[in-house]
Amino acid sequence: LPIIPRDLGACELYPQMLKHNCNGRFVAVCGDGEFIIYTSQALRNKAFGQALDFVWSGTGTGDYAIRESISRVKIFKNFKESKTIKPATASSEGLFGGNLIGIKGGDGSVLFYDWESGSFIRKIDVDAKEVYWSDGGNMVCIATKDSAYVLSYNAEATATAIAMGNVSPEDGIDGTFDLMYEINDTIHSGKWVGDCFIYLNTGGRLNYTVGGQVQTLVHLETSAGGVTKHTILGYLAKEDRVYVVDKALNVSTYKVMLSVLEYQTAVMRGDFDSANELLPAIPETEYTTVARFLESQGFKEEALAVTADPDHKFDLALELGHVDVAHALMGEIPAEDKETTDTMAKWKRLSDAALQDSNFELCEAASLASNDYAGLLLMYSAIGNAEGMANLAKSAEADGKANIAFTAYMLTGNIEACVDILITTNRLPEAAFFSRTYLPSRVDEIVSLWKADLSKISESAAEALISPSSDKASFPDFDVALQVEKMFVQQRANTASTGIPATSYMTAKEDLTLNLIELVKSQGGGAPAPVPEADPEPEMITAEEVVESGGDEEAAALTAAAEAEQAAFAEAEAARLQAEVEAEAEGERMHAEAEAARIQAEAEAARFQAEAEAARIQAEAEAARFQAEAEAARIQAEAEEARIKAKLEMEAKLAEEQRMKAEMEAAAAAQQAEEERLMAEMEQMASEMPAKTPSDDMDDFDDDW
Repeated sequence: LPIIPRDLGACELYPQMLKHNCNGRFVAVCGDGEFIIYTSQALRNKAFGQALDFVWSGTGTGDYAIRESISRVKIFKNFKESKTIKPATASSEGLFGGNLIGIKGGDGSVLFYDWESGSFIRKIDVDAKEVYWSDGGNMVCIATKDSAYVLSYNAEATATAIAMGNVSPEDGIDGTFDLMYEINDTIHSGKWVGDCFIYLNTGGRLNYTVGGQVQTLVHLETSAGGVTKHTILGYLAKEDRVYVVDKALNVSTYKVMLSVLEYQTAVMRGDFDSANELLPAIPETEYTTVARFLESQGFKEEALAVTADPDHKFDLALELGHVDVAHALMGEIPAEDKETTDTMAKWKRLSDAALQDSNFELCEAASLASNDYAGLLLMYSAIGNAEGMANLAKSAEADGKANIAFTAYMLTGNIEACVDILITTNRLPEAAFFSRTYLPSRVDEIVSLWKADLSKISESAAEALISPSSDKASFPDFDVALQVEKMFVQQRANTASTGIPATSYMTAKEDLTLNLIELVKSQGGGAPAPVPEADPEPEMITAEEVVESGGDEEAAALTAAAEAEQAAFAEAEAARLQAEVEAEAEGERMHAEAEAARIQAEAEAARFQAEAEAARIQAEAEAARFQAEAEAARIQAEAEEARIKAKLEMEAKLAEEQRMKAEMEAAAAAQQAEEERLMAEMEQMASEMPAKTPSDDMDDFDDDW
């Protein structure tokens, strides 16, 4: 604001404090152990005296108090001494004005006394830095070094107790003060507007609080040390503005709607009828601020009805369980914002709220809109939605969510799609074993892909892999498995349109434990697995045949030969079985080596990736360190520049003062020399003038007359 200062005159003492009285007609200055009261318009002296501290009353025009010493405080009524108080503390170190006299005790406390009677009201055990009284006198804010406390004051109880003489010299009057809330901030200056306290903290933030809820109005400029340079002057209700002044006496104003403050005050009193009457007077731009205040006080339904911020309204609707309102708000989102991360997060929150409310239709719609595949998998599997599960599998696969897609395909019986996903994601070993169990017709295809992929790492390991087409003997009952696969595909096709009803669970669950291969074999289906050809068994000769051939010697010889041939056949059979066992063990060993080689290769790749990630993190940390050092150097340079600048300004100021002092001394010396010269001339002229007679003096007088 453009303000033109007006010089009112000089003060007779060096002022360390300046305070106006309650109506602004008088101003008091205090310093050097004295005080002087002036009229604020003409700066005429009204009263003066000796005092260490001076405070005005919050109501009386000429009522004030002074701290005469550490053990005596005097009260003045209409500029005349009225009472003397001896504080109930070892040492009084300061005074606070307002509706009660506040005396700062040396033990870190504040003692309040009544202006009229001088009675002790109450002792508050806080080390107060300043005390701010509301205009109505029903609330007081006691600011300390690190925080502030807002208390309510019961003036009626105080007046009643004083009238009846129920005042304790040690404890004062019970029930006069009650703690309302605490402000966890350092207050530099403040002003009450109704039940709202506007204050400026040391960090330069202009805030106001109602009911403990702090709202920031503006961030003001601070000094190089981060300390505010402004002080609150006051608040004009007709302008809806708060006025602040900096150390250069520049006055600034900021908008603070009185209607908003009155509305919040009415809410704090629980007077919603008055609050509703005040609401139309509040601009719609302030509705969101009002709504957040209502939410902080627990009035969320009222906040939902008042707020104009869609995000705030969405949050309130979910907290109150109004999922339909939240869904309607999601439909109002602009088209360009529908795919943003914030919108997707809102859909996810709406999905969770709808699921909690058992609104499955809305839950499904919200999950589809937010691509919440995990939530859809849970819901579809819980309610048995086969069609939704099939669509989920396709959507998840298209969006690259392989785990969700695999699970969904598995639950719907689409084994072919599961195998395709494993192949697409290059999980070839898993695909091979999965197809061996569920889709044996594709084992050869997948093993060939596995070999081609493994050969890039180890040729020997790739050659060790076998398939049914190359070594069918190593895959027992493979033909039966192919028949079981055909049976499964046929049954899936038969139940594709209707599915298996949930009522059949008690009987269908037994099918999960069936060994289908053994079942098919027991029913005579399928061809037996081929057995390696062996030497044809020699024709055995029985004892009866030997007898019939005649001759005991020949019979004995034939019997011995038959026994020898039988023993040789048994040895050959044992050797064949041993060879089969060794071949099978060799195959298992080579398979284990191939698997170990694959695991080692994956571990090596993971190690390389971890080393690369560690190098990236180290590089980022090094860059951050360099940036922090550069920032610290910049701050240090700025501080050094500010210090040099301040030093130069101080030196320039001292030089200017010395120059002015020298000029004043030179001017004084010149003036003194001029006076001496004039005095000498006058003395010389007087000595040269002839003596006059009385008649001559009379003639001169007549001429002059």
